[in-house]
Amino acid sequence: MVYIKVNIKLPDTELTEMLIAQLEAIGFDGFEENAGSLLAYIAENNFNEIQLTSLLNQYAVQFTIETVPEQNWNANWEANFSPVVLENFLAIRASFHDAISNVEHEIIITPKMSFGTGHHPTTFLVMQLMQQINFSQKAVFDFGTGTGILAILAEKLGASSVYAVDCDAWSIQNAVENFAMNHTKNCNIQQANNAATDQNFDIILANVNRNIILDNLHYFINCLSPKGLILLSGLLVSDAPEIKNMIQHKSTWQQKAILEKEGWIAFLYEA
Repeated sequence: MVYIKVNIKLPDTELTEMLIAQLEAIGFDGFEENAGSLLAYIAENNFNEIQLTSLLNQYAVQFTIETVPEQNWNANWEANFSPVVLENFLAIRASFHDAISNVEHEIIITPKMSFGTGHHPTTFLVMQLMQQINFSQKAVFDFGTGTGILAILAEKLGASSVYAVDCDAWSIQNAVENFAMNHTKNCNIQQANNAATDQNFDIILANVNRNIILDNLHYFINCLSPKGLILLSGLLVSDAPEIKNMIQHKSTWQQKAILEKEGWIAFLYEA
């Protein structure tokens, strides 16, 4: 498949997550964050230059467009995928890597261009927080599951049920593959655009971005059980004041922990 690559100059890195969300909405399905720029990829047959220009002109950013020759994207992705190890707690690797010993849990994934391989600081931060939580016999909601690794980890930590949701069909397909590869029994997945549900959960995992968290906060409040825990990430340090302020005004949640890595943060709240 021939792809279009858009190189966007971003002097303000706070725009990155917002732009990714808006670019995804118009069909872009691959992103690479670099110092001062964002590379965005879209299949040539899905590309609408007028739509892209209208979006980027709102932010007055410079950008270039080029056609990328046809290539095996997943093969390239796999070739550059390295295992992730979180102390002696967790290892995430592909099937073509050797088994990793001396860890409590090991997750095997098929690395594709879905968010959530464990390399991104926000995913890493959520996994660090999960290490501190008792998941035994808990009902878990993984909103924005991506590759499904947080759902898989929740089951490995003892969750009795895991309800995973993502808006992207590609991510759903990848997560289903990863569930099968890790022999999950308690993970169920559904494609949805928001967190609306009539179920209640003991633990919610929401590793998405600021706008999506704020848009779905009322759903989280309604479906989180009393004394339940919610982990919020996909957030920049600069997002913290707005997130804290909104939670304070909309809920009675109590902040239990906050972790930071490379300019990104993750929150742990208790209902």
